[in-house]
Amino acid sequence: MRYAATITGTGRTFPEKRVTNDDIVDRLEKGCITTDDQWIRDRTGIRERRFSSLKNPDEHNSSLGVAAARRALDMAGRTPGEIDQIIYATCSPDTLLPSTACWLQHKIGATQAWAMDINAACSGFIYGLATAEKFIQSGQTLTALVVGAEVLNPFINWRDRGSCIIFGDGAGAAVVERTEHDSPARILSSHLLSDGNLWEMLHIPAGGSSMEVTPDHFSKNLHKIHMHGKEIFKVAVRTLAEFATRSLESNGFTIDDLDWFIPHQANFRIIEAVAKRLRCPMERVVVNVDRYGNTSAATIPTALDEAVRDGRIQKGQLVLLDAFGAGLTYGAILMRW
Repeated sequence: MRYAATITGTGRTFPEKRVTNDDIVDRLEKGCITTDDQWIRDRTGIRERRFSSLKNPDEHNSSLGVAAARRALDMAGRTPGEIDQIIYATCSPDTLLPSTACWLQHKIGATQAWAMDINAACSGFIYGLATAEKFIQSGQTLTALVVGAEVLNPFINWRDRGSCIIFGDGAGAAVVERTEHDSPARILSSHLLSDGNLWEMLHIPAGGSSMEVTPDHFSKNLHKIHMHGKEIFKVAVRTLAEFATRSLESNGFTIDDLDWFIPHQANFRIIEAVAKRLRCPMERVVVNVDRYGNTSAATIPTALDEAVRDGRIQKGQLVLLDAFGAGLTYGAILMRW
C-alpha cells in the first residue's frame, strides 16, 4: 500500500442529564426484584450514565455527533469542507431514512463529503475506522470523519434489570487522514469478524421491516433491548482477549509492548476479566464506563478522546482498540499514536 491512515483529531460529548443508579432504581417497574446502587456497582462498575432529552434537538443522536465532530476537527486543524468521507456508527439513528451520517453532513456543512451509516452496534466505531483506513489506503480518501454515537435510552427495557442498568447516551469522533505507508504514527492493522449465529444474545425484535411495532408487540416490549447477560459476558471476555492477542501477534508485539488498551466499555467486570486474561495491568487500561455506562458505538471514541486530552496517550505510544457488539460483531485496531 502507498498510503496509511492516522488519527489527527478526536472529540467527545455527552448529554447534560446525569442518571445515577438510584435514579435507575426509581424507574424500575413495580414488582422487579430488589435492586439498589450497590447491586448495580457490584455487577457493572457503573455509578452513573447520561440520558439525552428527546425533546431537545441539541441532544438528538446527530446533534451529539456534530458536537463531537467539531471538537475532533478543531484538534486536527481541519474544516468541514475538507472532509471527503463521513462514516457514522450507530444502532440508534435519528431516522431510518435518511441516514444519521447525512443528518450530520447537513448540520456541519461538509459539502464535499459522501456519508453513510454503519450498524455494528458496540463494534461500530472499530468497523468505521477500519473502513476509513481501507479507503485511505486505496487513495480514494484523503480526510475521513468517523463518528460513533448513540441515544439508547428510548430502547431501554425497563422490565429487565439486567440490561436497563447498563446503557447510556453519548458521541465520540475521530478525524482520520492519509499519511505515508511507513509513517511512525499510523494504524498498523485492523481485524474484524461477525457471528450471526449468536444474534439472539442481544437484539431488538420489533421495529424493522420483518416485525413492525404493533400494539401487541408494544405491550410485549418487543421494541426494546433484549439481552442474555450471562452468555454475553463469557463470549465478550473470550473474544476481546482473542482479538487483542491477534492484533498484537500479527504485528510482532506482545502485551508488554502495549502502552494503552481501550476495550469496549460494556461492563467493568468484563474489562477486568479481559485484562486479567491478557495479563495487562489495569493501570494501562482506559476506563470510563463507571461515569457514562455502555454507550455502544460511542464507548471507544469517547474513551480514546479522554485519554488523548488528559495526556495519558502520548506520541509514539502503542494503542489497542478492541470491541464486541450485537450481531455478534467483533473488531480490534492496533495503532501507533
